[in-house]
Amino acid sequence: MADKIVASNWKMHKDVEESVEFAKKLKDKVQDINDTEVMVGPPYTSLYSMGEILSDSQITMAAQNMHFEDSGAFTGEISAKMINSTNSDYVILGHSERRHVFNESNETIRKKVEKAYEADIDPIVCVGEELEDRKAGNTAEILEEQYKSAFEGISKENFSKAMIAYEPVWAIGTGESATPEQAGSSHEIIRNFVEEQYDAETAQNLTIMYGGSVKPWNAEELIQTDDIDGFLVGSASLEVKSFYEIIEKVENYIN
Repeated sequence: MADKIVASNWKMHKDVEESVEFAKKLKDKVQDINDTEVMVGPPYTSLYSMGEILSDSQITMAAQNMHFEDSGAFTGEISAKMINSTNSDYVILGHSERRHVFNESNETIRKKVEKAYEADIDPIVCVGEELEDRKAGNTAEILEEQYKSAFEGISKENFSKAMIAYEPVWAIGTGESATPEQAGSSHEIIRNFVEEQYDAETAQNLTIMYGGSVKPWNAEELIQTDDIDGFLVGSASLEVKSFYEIIEKVENYIN
């Protein structure tokens, strides 16, 4: 069975001072959380400072993106080596905003996945359909394309280090959340792809998070849904109170 996790993606929010203050408060709050992995995804500028504060806690960190080259003339980008120097264990790749706002292709995301494995950083690969795709009944087709482009040919040993976040584009930052039935169905589709490529055990052990307007009020119902192993939280993760409430919902469900 996959582990339960609550992760945050702050996007372009919080400066270093605000991030450090948040880290201190969250560290105190989660001392009694024993069965849920808690992960924070701050901006690059805060990774090192937060890492120092969280180094003796159970909270892990994820970078929000990463270039696939080791170094070079890539103004504004960040390399795997840079992420390693902040003690971040994970990197979020293929987020819908990277795909649709910054026009990242499946090929680009695949290169980043390969670089993450090479650098011993565990990838969190985001997949999800747009509203037109869902209305047209193309959800499974889109998820298959995004999944296979990222992981086809990846060894089972490497794949076992990955997580997947299902984030329907139409539910990100819109206030509209997928119903438990919609989210659960998409998670099952993804897990079936994994079973076809590897085996049933690998599919069951894969952690698949749901992301898309996750709030304290809907987290309890969503986490009870088959195949949902946790959340990648956006706006609700910007305040310690609401983020912790989601963590608490998951922890209480486990216990």
